Amino acid sequence: MPPDTRIYAVGDIHGRADLLREAHDLIRADMARAPVGRTVVIYLGDYVDRGLESRQVIDLLLDEPLEGVERIHLKGNHEQFMLLFLDDQGVGGNWLSNGGNATLYSYGVGMGEASSMEERMTAAQATLREAVPQRHLAFLRDLRLSHREGDYIFVHAGVKPGRLLEEQVEEDLLWIRDEFLHCDRDLGGIVVHGHSIAAEPEIRANRIGIDTGAFASGVLTVLVLEGTGRGFLQTE
Repeated sequence: MPPDTRIYAVGDIHGRADLLREAHDLIRADMARAPVGRTVVIYLGDYVDRGLESRQVIDLLLDEPLEGVERIHLKGNHEQFMLLFLDDQGVGGNWLSNGGNATLYSYGVGMGEASSMEERMTAAQATLREAVPQRHLAFLRDLRLSHREGDYIFVHAGVKPGRLLEEQVEEDLLWIRDEFLHCDRDLGGIVVHGHSIAAEPEIRANRIGIDTGAFASGVLTVLVLEGTGRGFLQTE
């Protein structure tokens, strides 16, 4: 890390506003224990879906942000799913089967009683468009795809091996798995990512994965980087 700088990278939240509040408390306590000149908090995406408080997670990030820090919000594949559904109800079935039903619930949107699934999806899309506040849409549309600090690259899912960061495409940054996870090559920096769930943080020579399945496990992981050191904060 650059001198006098500390980074906190927050893994996939997935509608667990309770865990996000707890993680913020852990970060505040850690900041108070050993202050530094510059603090950056990087959220790795997947704020919505699966857990029941997607709307509340975004409200918390907007209304109760950590103070005295630089905040960077990255985009996850589930934010991409939600935005796609708002434009194209045809992706609804796939989105709902991947946790989008929980996001609809958090915004007070039901599936209705129309006879066909297409009609129900169309109705749900229209209702969600009305239910999502404009500031939530602005938040979702302004999410970044990547961030670099020192020797580290922060993305949601990973990177395509063999490509420079500026050459990466959104689909890989949000969705890639095996080709990235099983790669032992130099990736241009140590990649900090979520997206692929593991019981414990995964530390490899070229990557650090911190998605510990918070929506189901109750364990939201925060990676702490300072100087050449690494540590973790976790909810319980």
